[in-house]
Amino acid sequence: MPLGALAPAAVAAFAGGLALLAWLDWPPAAAEHLVLAVGILPLILAAMAYFTPVLTRGAAPGRALAWIPLLALAGGAWVFLALLLAPPAFHPAALPALAAAAALAGWMRRRARAGLGAPHPCLSWYLAALACLGLALLAILATALFPDHWLALKRLHLHLNLLGFVGLTAVGTLRVLLPTAGGYADPSAAVALRRDLRLALGGTLLAAFGAGWFPPLAVLGGALWSVPLGRFLWGLLGPGRPPWFRAAPARLLAAALLGFTAALAAGLLHGIGGWGTDRAVGLFLLWFLFPLVLGASTQLLPVWWGGAAVARQAVLRERLARGALPRLGLLLAAGALWAAGSGLGWRLGLLALLWHLGRVLHTRLFLRRLDRAAA
Repeated sequence: MPLGALAPAAVAAFAGGLALLAWLDWPPAAAEHLVLAVGILPLILAAMAYFTPVLTRGAAPGRALAWIPLLALAGGAWVFLALLLAPPAFHPAALPALAAAAALAGWMRRRARAGLGAPHPCLSWYLAALACLGLALLAILATALFPDHWLALKRLHLHLNLLGFVGLTAVGTLRVLLPTAGGYADPSAAVALRRDLRLALGGTLLAAFGAGWFPPLAVLGGALWSVPLGRFLWGLLGPGRPPWFRAAPARLLAAALLGFTAALAAGLLHGIGGWGTDRAVGLFLLWFLFPLVLGASTQLLPVWWGGAAVARQAVLRERLARGALPRLGLLLAAGALWAAGSGLGWRLGLLALLWHLGRVLHTRLFLRRLDRAAA
């Protein structure tokens, strides 16, 4: 499934998950996995495959790779249905996603060796993210063998997925994508990515294992993660900041980075027992993941839909960006309400997602009319 179709499908999955949380008395874990395992997992794997040739200066991926996000999607659908209908059957659902992650990591490593010169350091962030995903899936498989450690392994799985798989992928990509979306050059991006990976990956592992077994490690992990985040934010918000705020996609992406910082703090509270899992995950979704996908899809859908002409991409991007700031405001308000314990947060988040999905579909129809007129 191409990225141009996966991105709207992911937003639809996000909206479905929020609808389950807002109105239906279904298990929260099922709704959360609809968002994360059905929505974001295949999208991230497909995006990694898309960006890898750019990072390795190689040829575009062949169609044979299309099975990887589809396999992950099958595993995500399996775990969602299992949690909804037959919870004991969810363990084997980790296997398709594990196979997809391993296959993609192997392909990326081969591309890195065959590329022209050294690959861009963002590729190392992707490989580290896939390693975290693999460990997270193994942790879930381990709960079948060690049921007495269910809670600790569940926390390990959660933090490796959110801070590791999603967090490392997102921050690594933002270092490269934000300058493109904001229309400025950042010659320090490669140096920063090369310097900060150990801190981010080390912070993820300490936070994940600390949340499971020894909370002080989680605090240390959060402190390590805060260093690359702080450097990134200082470069965007401090003196001499680049003009990223002029473009709507860049504003959404920068808001997502700030949201990730807030989600990291919420995750630490969860890890040391100060906040419930659902509340921490909700903040991660509403303040980080959803603004991230809205910003990335606004910037990249015009490219993924095959618009080679820069002027045409600009027209599509302008249409996708209409109402972007009000949608972001809804997501920020939704996260604040959810953090305060109000279920209204899910409803506001759902409104923002449906609004964005409507923009995407409307712009796609506009593109079809353009194609027909040009034919």
